[in-house]
Amino acid sequence: MTTSPIITEKSDQKGYITLNRPEAHNTFSTEFALLLNKALEDFDKDEDIRVVIIRNNGNNFSTGIDLRELETVEDSKLLEFISLMDRHNHTIANMKKPVLSSVKGYCVANGAGLSFACDMTVAAESARFGTTAVNIGLICTGPGIPLIANVGRKKAMEMVLLGELLSAQQTHELGLVNWVVADDELDAKTEEIADKLASKSPFAVSAGKRGLSAAYDLGYHASIDNGSKVFAALCATEDAAEGIRAFLEKRKAEWKLR
Repeated sequence: MTTSPIITEKSDQKGYITLNRPEAHNTFSTEFALLLNKALEDFDKDEDIRVVIIRNNGNNFSTGIDLRELETVEDSKLLEFISLMDRHNHTIANMKKPVLSSVKGYCVANGAGLSFACDMTVAAESARFGTTAVNIGLICTGPGIPLIANVGRKKAMEMVLLGELLSAQQTHELGLVNWVVADDELDAKTEEIADKLASKSPFAVSAGKRGLSAAYDLGYHASIDNGSKVFAALCATEDAAEGIRAFLEKRKAEWKLR
């Protein structure tokens, strides 16, 4: 078995990223964060991949930043280190392809932030989520940004400042998790959703992700105008024409990525 903290695999148009520091509860080290972002960027460039899945080896998805490494970082290097810990928030948002997190066990602090930053999440019913850093005198500012985009300012404040654990069902009710399934059904449900995403027009999926994601960076009216531009560009592609023809002809579309 590989000792790399991040394992990547490809199968049936799906790119798998496995968090592989089970002995350290998949905490973020420098190597872990660098390899995670590289894996995300490489899959986004890979024309054979249509959807990316982040999952974990071991009992827990991720319990945050490696505190033992954090203790050793010089004050002058802290901003550089924390920025690296938060980099996946930028990487996932800038990707063309959807990223799906498949969560079991504890998913807290920076681990929760990774899940919150993903486009969709499937969680085992025994999973636990939380922005818990405040409980040890730290704070989840990085995870708080994708959190506030999902739940709003007041709920995000409650979660970040109180640091309480939430069940998978509670996070589902908040809109932070899309599907909650029995623990032994997690892999199957993740594959089901990933296969559905992979079957769609890659151009359409990319346009949808870019159009909706831009709403967090632009105002209301600018977001609508940007969405119109993205949709118009999509309509000019060969795949859009193929999708329309296939629908009218009652057949399965054949995506050409053009």
